[in-house]
Amino acid sequence: MTMLHVNDLYTRPPLTGWAPFALGFRPFFLAAGIYAVLMMALWLLVLRGSLTTGALPPPVWHGHEMLFGFTVAVIAGFLLTAAQNWTGIRTPSGAPLAALFLLWLAGRLSFLIPGLPTGLVAGIDLAFLPTLALVLAVPILKAKQLHNYPFPIMLLALAAANALVHLQALGWTATASLGLHLAAYAVVTMMTVMGGRVIPSFTDNKLRTRARRWKTIEWLAPAAAVSALLAALFAPVSLVTALFASIAAAVHAIRLAGWHTRKLWSAPLLWILHLGYAWIALGFALLALSAAGLGAAAISALHAFTAGGIGVLTLGMMARVSLGHSGRMLEPAPLMTLAFVAVNLAALIRVALPLFFPAAYALGMAVSGLLWMVAFGLFAAIYTPMLLRPRADGKPG
Repeated sequence: MTMLHVNDLYTRPPLTGWAPFALGFRPFFLAAGIYAVLMMALWLLVLRGSLTTGALPPPVWHGHEMLFGFTVAVIAGFLLTAAQNWTGIRTPSGAPLAALFLLWLAGRLSFLIPGLPTGLVAGIDLAFLPTLALVLAVPILKAKQLHNYPFPIMLLALAAANALVHLQALGWTATASLGLHLAAYAVVTMMTVMGGRVIPSFTDNKLRTRARRWKTIEWLAPAAAVSALLAALFAPVSLVTALFASIAAAVHAIRLAGWHTRKLWSAPLLWILHLGYAWIALGFALLALSAAGLGAAAISALHAFTAGGIGVLTLGMMARVSLGHSGRMLEPAPLMTLAFVAVNLAALIRVALPLFFPAAYALGMAVSGLLWMVAFGLFAAIYTPMLLRPRADGKPG
């Protein structure tokens, strides 16, 4: 694929008509919004016994598609767009981007088409993440950006986690749970890295403030996260994991406090990101309780990271990135504030019920799922036109 410098794009005439494959965020964010609603609707049907999930047990299928379907789509859209800004080198657009998107879509459809051989499903689904890692690595390596090298590596870690799930589907191992936890933890690590870059920057740029950043905390944040999550993988119930998770919770809470200003609560595109990061800090606190022996906290910790951290941060990032890269003002539609509230309530119910109201778990799952569908359904309804149409300012992208 020929690489063009970003500045070369601005010598071309403005795009007209449709632009669904002009830049990575467009097809992947649109698909993520729609898929989030579809997968939750199907999950609610599975919970009612109205639908089966093929070779994977229902909880594994649900976790797999929310991580490797929905979450990976958001990651792909974000990184393909960000890498172009980081490196000044064009990432795939047009036909190459469409081919990459169809590879992701083929993985999703392979799970939904009954009767496909399990090996074929695995082969199709496993192809996407290594391909994305390669596509992302090319401009990063060409630009010699050492600080961005971890992102293709984290994508390969996700690919390895996906393989662990498929190995169980093939009947060769019993590694699906390990694969899903590894995937969730890899995404959390990615969010702590990217959150530290963009959340204080977005806040300062919007509010004309200056976030407090302490060198020790900035160094500790990813190190503490990785230490706690690795410990949780290999020794989920242990004092070592409890200690590391407690340190991670404290470090991320301090980091978030340094970014905070009361002004941010007037800007929905900011408070949604701060709340998303707060869910990560809470996830580490609950992980510490789980490791210390409070069994009910284990599922709550996982969903603080996933329904909370991943769900809230992805919705916030898609909302902001889509506005900025489609040439629009960074002011969301009023209904998006409702979506931001709904996704946080969905996470709150999913995290709190196992701890405080276990008897209402089934009802809470349904309510949480419906709130999730409202949040991402609003995103899809509001953002589809801007994701399909060219930039409002006439620039490419």
